[in-house]
Amino acid sequence: MGHKILQTANSLVEKVSHVFLVLAGALIVVMMLSTSYGVIRRYAFDSPEPYSYEISTMFLLFSFVLAVSAVEKLNRHIRVDFISARISEHAQNIVLNIIAPALGLYYSVLLTWKSFETALFSLQIGEVSSSIWAVPLFPIKVMVPLGYFLLVLVLLTRIYKGVTSLRSNTQKKGD
Repeated sequence: MGHKILQTANSLVEKVSHVFLVLAGALIVVMMLSTSYGVIRRYAFDSPEPYSYEISTMFLLFSFVLAVSAVEKLNRHIRVDFISARISEHAQNIVLNIIAPALGLYYSVLLTWKSFETALFSLQIGEVSSSIWAVPLFPIKVMVPLGYFLLVLVLLTRIYKGVTSLRSNTQKKGD
């Protein structure tokens, strides 16, 4: 029963991560269009446009925090292969699927917790950006804990899979 719940949760996390990855890609396209528009207005028409930089900055943050969980889920993050390639396959499984995700989990939990506090404070004081546009910052700041919370879930599933893989390998060797 518990294994089926974990599979369902893993499937849900995978789908949400994929949706966030696609959304991050779309935001990068919007950033490109917004920046191009700002540059064309500034240099071709000698009419600076004040909003394109702020939009690009916001969407850059969104694209990073939305994509980080999918990058981890797809195992496409940066790692130091020249170290892991020198250890046994069993040790690689422990390091890459248990220890490294556990360290990332610690860091991600702290980021989720502290960024949520920051977003809540931003909501309480009604914080807005310092530009002429005066964008409310709470919706922007709440994306950080949301993205990192999804990363926490991905890391938990990775650790679970690493531990179950380690157990099954240990049981196979014991037979």
